[in-house]
Amino acid sequence: MDGIQEWKNLGLDISRAGQRAHDKAAQAIGKTAADITADAKTYVPVDTGNLRASIGYDTYNQGDEMFAEIGPTANYGQHVELGTSRMAPQPYMAPAFNRRVTGFEQAMSKLAGEAIFPD
Repeated sequence: MDGIQEWKNLGLDISRAGQRAHDKAAQAIGKTAADITADAKTYVPVDTGNLRASIGYDTYNQGDEMFAEIGPTANYGQHVELGTSRMAPQPYMAPAFNRRVTGFEQAMSKLAGEAIFPD
């Protein structure tokens, strides 16, 4: 009887793995978005503070898709990041993203194993 119960338990673990993976992915996306936002606020050049105050993020969960939008709402944020013909670029979003991408990739690579074989 133990063998049958083990198979049932394995089946339950596998059926729950999708939800666990979804939940862990949502956590990783949310944490990474918050970290990138905090870093960008540290890196952004400050004149009046408006650009820094406008940097934020939103996370979305639409069916099987999860994603985050991170960046400023100030209309000149892209000009500061990328520069113009009259102003050199002063990147703040790209360095923030680059600083956090490795941690996000590591979190996502662990996700499948943890979802199937939780602690």
